[in-house]
Amino acid sequence: MTNHIMNPKVEEFMTKTTMWKEEFELLRKIVLDFGLTEEFKWMHPCYTLNGKNIVLIHGFKEYCAFLFHKGALLKDPNSILIQQTENVQSARQIRFTNYAEIQKLEPVLKSYIQEAIDIEKAGLEVKLKDKTEYIIPKELLEKFEENPSLKTAFEGLTPGRQKGYIHYFSQAKQPKTRISRIEKYTQQILDGKGLKDCTCGLSNKQPNCDGSHKNIRV
Repeated sequence: MTNHIMNPKVEEFMTKTTMWKEEFELLRKIVLDFGLTEEFKWMHPCYTLNGKNIVLIHGFKEYCAFLFHKGALLKDPNSILIQQTENVQSARQIRFTNYAEIQKLEPVLKSYIQEAIDIEKAGLEVKLKDKTEYIIPKELLEKFEENPSLKTAFEGLTPGRQKGYIHYFSQAKQPKTRISRIEKYTQQILDGKGLKDCTCGLSNKQPNCDGSHKNIRV
């Protein structure tokens, strides 16, 4: 195995996690062979090259996964990359449901990791759609009519923050869910903050949220 520094936050995560524990350990072992920097981002192990995200290990109820941050650029000869939703432009997942599945795919996984590293070294970027190519959900447009200040605040956000909200609101299939999401984040928009921006003031990764609000005791 290539020499590497084990991140203490990842060590703690691996010790405490119960779901997908063995699978996470194997995925970690596979990616550490490439000498990437091990970090802890978005509450999960993340592996970077010169500060650029290459691949993240994360898990859900039904599966665990490798998430490649520039997965849209990978050739995917095995047709195993998954686009989580139609609004996700760059990232792609490879999903697993058991340890044996990861073992069987290990050579393939290593080839995908190496390609992701080569893409980063080459400085390649995913060509993202301009925000004008996204359709603002009608529920948000209706809220703009009801509250002109909300429209002004939204238009004052950076393009990235606007995209984040549009993606999140649009992902909800039911109108009532879209309305609920919009209402939940109305004040955050009025405050000039993005979907994932810190609102408690405790984050060590300002302006981004690092989950510090979860430690607040009411």
